[in-house]
Amino acid sequence: MSIEISENLRKKIEEIKNKFPTGKSPILPLLHAFQDELGYISLEVEEEIANIVGVSPVYVREVSTFYSMFNNQPVGKYHIQVCGNITCWLRGYDEIVEYIKKKLGIDIGETTSDGKFTLSRVECLGMCDHAPVMQINGDFYGDLTFEKIDEILDSLE
Repeated sequence: MSIEISENLRKKIEEIKNKFPTGKSPILPLLHAFQDELGYISLEVEEEIANIVGVSPVYVREVSTFYSMFNNQPVGKYHIQVCGNITCWLRGYDEIVEYIKKKLGIDIGETTSDGKFTLSRVECLGMCDHAPVMQINGDFYGDLTFEKIDEILDSLE
């Protein structure tokens, strides 16, 4: 299976290679560029990036799976990432995630049948003072309550 790379992505790859001509520094920007274009980081993408940078695909996999900002499988239009670290857990993670699971009819790691929502548990989102916290497509929401979750999810088209 090969990856179709658009002209826009080819340009981004060249820009990244010019900015970081040696070493492993291009890996993160390349992962972002491919995910922006394709929606997630597949094994084929990891292999392509490995070839560009000159490292093993396993090395790229280690990077892409370390950070919660990279999706290693297709996700819904809205990717809900709920912080399950200690502070959020102490302040209601279990109840919050159970509420979201029931509301959407999915479990952690699943996507709704209409492809609208994917639910994930992630490590610290860096907003402990507003725990419990979730992130949806890069937007952060803290001090979560069931009512606030309803308002947020209902506002998404």
